[in-house]
Amino acid sequence: MKSPQVQEETDIEWFVAHTRPRCEKKLRMYLDRELIYNILPTVQSVHKYRGKTVSFDKPLFPGYVFLKIDPLNRQKVYQSDYVANLLDVPDQEGFHSQLADIFEAIESGCELKLAPEIGAGKRVIIKSGPMRGIEGWVEDRYGRSTVLLRLDFIGQAAALSMEADMLELV
Repeated sequence: MKSPQVQEETDIEWFVAHTRPRCEKKLRMYLDRELIYNILPTVQSVHKYRGKTVSFDKPLFPGYVFLKIDPLNRQKVYQSDYVANLLDVPDQEGFHSQLADIFEAIESGCELKLAPEIGAGKRVIIKSGPMRGIEGWVEDRYGRSTVLLRLDFIGQAAALSMEADMLELV
């Protein structure tokens, strides 16, 4: 899986492709063929079907693929038929930072799940464990703390469950 550590070039910007239903992987393959830098954060999902256990990667943020292109080349993305809309990202630096935090959580092997709504809570920094130094927002659920690694631009977050003693208020 690619991490969002890409060379910063002045003529390319982050965009968020809102895909047609269940077209995230197809769009990623199209963008790879067109040599357009793209990121599709995925998490592993395991299902049992008639006694068989099947493991596959599914998008962490269904309906979204993140890409970096020259704004003048936007039309090339629309040519794929997999894109419903291409969204401009006004805070390029903030978006890149949040995306990097989410990839660090994926690469650390922590269990992540989609947290579709970002709830109100306290901003924290994780003070120990493999995610040490990452900032997030806390919600209390199921007796443990859930840290939300936010992706503000699309109004979603990845939820990371951990013990409260691993957190510190910012």
